Parts: sequence; structure tokens; C-alpha cells
Amino acid sequence: MPGARIAAVLLPLTLALAGCASSGPAAEPSPPKAAEPADSPALTVDPAGTVVPLDPDAEGMVFDPVTGLLAVAVRDPDRLLPTDRDGTTVREVPLPGHARHLQLAAPGGPVLVPAEDANALVEVALPGGETTQTAVGSYPHDAAQVAGGQVLVGDEKGGTLSVVDAGRVTRTFTSQQQPGGVAVVGDTAGVVDVGAFTLTSYDVAAGELLDVVDAGAGPTHLVTDSRGRFLVADTRGDAVLTFSADPLEQVAELPLPGTPYGLAYDATDQVLWVTLTATNEVVGLSTAGDELTEVARLPTVRQPNTVAVDPSSGRVFVGSRATGELQLVDPR
Repeated sequence: MPGARIAAVLLPLTLALAGCASSGPAAEPSPPKAAEPADSPALTVDPAGTVVPLDPDAEGMVFDPVTGLLAVAVRDPDRLLPTDRDGTTVREVPLPGHARHLQLAAPGGPVLVPAEDANALVEVALPGGETTQTAVGSYPHDAAQVAGGQVLVGDEKGGTLSVVDAGRVTRTFTSQQQPGGVAVVGDTAGVVDVGAFTLTSYDVAAGELLDVVDAGAGPTHLVTDSRGRFLVADTRGDAVLTFSADPLEQVAELPLPGTPYGLAYDATDQVLWVTLTATNEVVGLSTAGDELTEVARLPTVRQPNTVAVDPSSGRVFVGSRATGELQLVDPR
């Protein structure tokens, strides 16, 4: 019996040691994925300004100062809604796929609409809504037009950049892992790689990659300011990063807790508007100095993934991806 008791004690130990011997080295941790907006909490305070109903999944907005129209991308079905300054829809433009980001090719339009699941760039004329469609790479996420007239499209799932000129793709860059936000200074385009966490500059007209720099812990979107700088939302890093364009280098960082995501720039007031998706807020940051400074903070609708601004009046528009509502705020 004593021998049986000893065997009973040794058997589990032997099995445990055998399991340890066969387990091998620990698996390498998976690299972090692209940063995403926070899942916004329920509202605890009323949004500032006025809130009007719009349509489901409002995400992607741009304001045109020439026609006075706000263009908003919605889903179910996929459409572009040009609205007036008070959020009243003036027409509906069917889209072949959904969009998350909109830009103007130039004041007066057209609106550049990357239709993600249609692998197409749609250009929507203002105010009439006529469309032109160009096939691009896989899952176009953002697009911007450089001074020479070419449109650079970031094909997020394809890892490419498509250069569209006069309705056709004339060049493809293959230097990105997962392109996200796109913005331009003259003929120079800046592209955030949301997979590699970098900012890359390109001379689009010349077809050249200029430089690549690190861009925080999880950058998503960027705009340019009136001083020719790139302003990047480091969504995972809870900060806004400032980069000079030539040379491309980071020159400032402003901590901004709350998962910053949507960006819009008011060139008249020199104010960058940033949505904080973890706290349901929009923050105004002055770009007049070498470093950004906070000048406004307002409560928003839930899930404020997108923002736009009217530079003539200063009116700020915030779209709710959760409720399909549009918020109108006059901070001046």
C-alpha cells in the first residue's frame, strides 16, 4: 500500500512534467491591428447646439463653402446626402458602396467619395449630384486631390495607392501596408499607414515616395493646416501629432485622451476640430502657434466618428454613426 500511495503521487507529477516538456516556446504576441474609434458610451449630458435627424450610419462629411452644402455619407441604402447649413437634405445621390470619408477635390466640388465595398472612387458634382465612377484598388478608404489635379486614393485592404487622373488610374504605389487617411500640401500627399503606424509623403505628380516617419501608437486620419503642416489623429495613442511637410518630421504632440478620431479644419479661424469617441466630445485646437492649444470643448451626439466645419460661419457639424443624427454647433 505505501508503494501504491507513492505511485499515486508521482503519476500526476510525471504527467505534468511531460506536458511542460512538449509545450515548446511561448507563441509570439500578435502585432497590434489598425486603431479604431471607441465604442462610445451612452450620453450623460445633452449635446451642444441643435440635433436633427438624418439617416442611418451617418459617417463621412465635408462642407463646401461655394455651394453652402454639407455632404454626408449614409447607409441602408448607400447614399450621399447633400444638405443645407441647417441639415435639411436637398437631394439623395445613390452610391455603389458605403463610404467613411469624404473630401472636396476643390471648393465647389466635386465631392470625392471612396466607395469601399465597391472598389471605386465616385466623384459627385455639386450642387447637381451628377456622378463619375472610377475603378480603383481594394477597399478605398480616403482620397484627396493634389494641386496638379490628380486624385490619390488609399486602397486600405489592397495596400496600394491609386492615382486617378481624368477618370482613369494612371499610377499605382505599392509602398503601403494599410493606407488610411490622406491629405495634401500642394502636390505633396501625406498618407497614414494604419497597419504600420507611419506617415509617408509622396510627390504625386512625379510619382515619387519622398519620406516615411513613425506616427504614434495607432494613427488613423490626418488633415493639413494653413501653415502647410500635417495634423494626425493618433487614435490609439490619445494624441494629435503635428508634422512639418518638408522635411517630413514630427514637430509637436498634444495629448488628447478620449480616442481622437474625426478631424476637420477651419482655415478661417485656424482651428482643428477633433472628435473624441470615448467621451462623446468635440474639441477645438488652435493651430495659430507652433504647438496646438485647446480653445473649445463641447459635448456631442453619441458615436461622433465624423466632423465637418463651415469656414464662413464657423458652424461645426458632427455626425452620429450610432443614431444617424446630425449635430449643428455655432462656437463663434
